[in-house]
Amino acid sequence: YETHVRGYTMRHPAVPEALRGTYAGLATRDVLDYVRALGVTAVELLPVHTFVDDSYLTDKGLRNYWGYSTLGFFAPSRRYAANPDFAFAEFKEMVARLYAQDLEVVLDVVYNHTAEGNERGPTLSFKGIDNASYYRLAPEPRYYINDTGTGNTVNLSNSRVLQLVMDSLRYWAQEMQVDGFRFDLATILGREPHGFEEDGRFLDACRQDPVLSQVKLIAEPWDCGPG
Repeated sequence: YETHVRGYTMRHPAVPEALRGTYAGLATRDVLDYVRALGVTAVELLPVHTFVDDSYLTDKGLRNYWGYSTLGFFAPSRRYAANPDFAFAEFKEMVARLYAQDLEVVLDVVYNHTAEGNERGPTLSFKGIDNASYYRLAPEPRYYINDTGTGNTVNLSNSRVLQLVMDSLRYWAQEMQVDGFRFDLATILGREPHGFEEDGRFLDACRQDPVLSQVKLIAEPWDCGPG
């Protein structure tokens, strides 16, 4: 359909119903033409890393459409694929079609917390592998430091956790060919045990990395922690 604004005619995309809300839907010709007509040069996607629905939503029969409860840092969410069994290929084809229209792709990424929540949350992955390494724990270690306001805080001070996040970012930049990242609650990633540092390990690693130092890095500049 069309709208008319200030003398301009804007044709809105008609996406087949089966493709709406999917990687393939974003890559349809109508959508690409519409985005180009807006005059923008980049598309930023809300989190597409594999995530799970929060229990307080599922208890009400609802679902999470925001994607901020990440569980898998290397996998595109299957729920956004028209063909879930080929989510990787569909995501990469979407990126290629956006590039063909001279549009860059930026991902909103959530490395500051995971879907496992606080001590009352489920054990889905990292809690069961090495809870004390993956999360920042309170002096009484059954409790979590909650600088994110979501129940837990990923511990980027741990070398293996830092390596996991860096490997994930390089994977999306190199294998999936995205142009950059917008970091949710980015100051969390610069926190060390005693507080935020502008030259914290994660920030230093990004500056020194031959891949990540060359892509767009956008910070949401706050969190819920002290200082």
